[in-house]
Amino acid sequence: MKFLDLAKVYIRSGSGGNGCISFRREKYVEFGGPDGGDGGRGGDVWVEAVEGLNTLIDFRYQQHFFAQNGQGGMGRQKSGASGADMVLKVPVGTEILEEDEETVVADLTELGQRVLLAQGGNGGWGNLHFKTSTNQAPRRANSGQEGVERTLWLRLKLIADAGLLGLPNAGKSTFLAATSNARPKIADYPFTTLHPNLGVVGVDGAEFVIADIPGLIEGAHEGRGIGDRFLGHVERCAVLLHLIDATSEDVAADWDTVLTELELYGGDLADKPRVTVLNKIDSLDGDERAEKRAALEKATGGPVMLMSGVSREGVTEVLRALRAEIDEDRLRLKADEEGEDEAWRP
Repeated sequence: MKFLDLAKVYIRSGSGGNGCISFRREKYVEFGGPDGGDGGRGGDVWVEAVEGLNTLIDFRYQQHFFAQNGQGGMGRQKSGASGADMVLKVPVGTEILEEDEETVVADLTELGQRVLLAQGGNGGWGNLHFKTSTNQAPRRANSGQEGVERTLWLRLKLIADAGLLGLPNAGKSTFLAATSNARPKIADYPFTTLHPNLGVVGVDGAEFVIADIPGLIEGAHEGRGIGDRFLGHVERCAVLLHLIDATSEDVAADWDTVLTELELYGGDLADKPRVTVLNKIDSLDGDERAEKRAALEKATGGPVMLMSGVSREGVTEVLRALRAEIDEDRLRLKADEEGEDEAWRP
């Protein structure tokens, strides 16, 4: 359970406290009148995007979250204490869905963003509120309002600037390991990647985040394989890096398989900018590279880049192509920080 991106939770806001029926009774005070206080308000249930989390694993072990109920009112015009709020802390990029798993309640895309999921019930009025000129000794009070119960789904979509796509064993994890400090599992068999990985890469003084998801296979939109479960993690990316294994017999068919799955998945994922790269070219000679590159360019109708994650041939050019598709406000530039350090002298 290293990575969890979908969790079901049950929440309930606090109920309001009941109002109090009480009368002032003191020695030598013959007609003290009503002095029942109001009930306290029930606690709310909030969800907040916090720093330092990249999985919903905490909700694997606890699914029920209840806010505190408000206390009842007391005599001598004492109001009950309000109940404490319950705050669900989730990673940035978490979507809150209704029980049908389709209706979006909230989308937490910014650090510190808070959304109210269930409002606490109001406290009931004590009998002091019902005192009138014609009814100076009311013997009634209101009950507190009940809390709100909801069943919700939490779905995490990682915040990344670029996403890696391709068939199993296309070299996605090797590329991520070669360009960042991430250490995904790498092996010579399909479906080595079982959960998404994030890595921060840098080129020309700028840094951005790349997300690696498990490989797609034909029929993924129907539930085959595991790649379709994690396509949501690249929905927020500005650009997609599509890697094709150069050692495959039919590179054009491999490209078409992944593109078809993107279109059948729905949304605007298939319309995002893509950089198509023929990977593992260190295994080919010059003629084979040219032949497969031409076949792929004919199928895609656009330019195809050459790269090898092992020998790092063409890696810098691919990173620059990705950087060109990412907006400047999403990039983290190093130049300003280095300039400040150079300007300061002890």
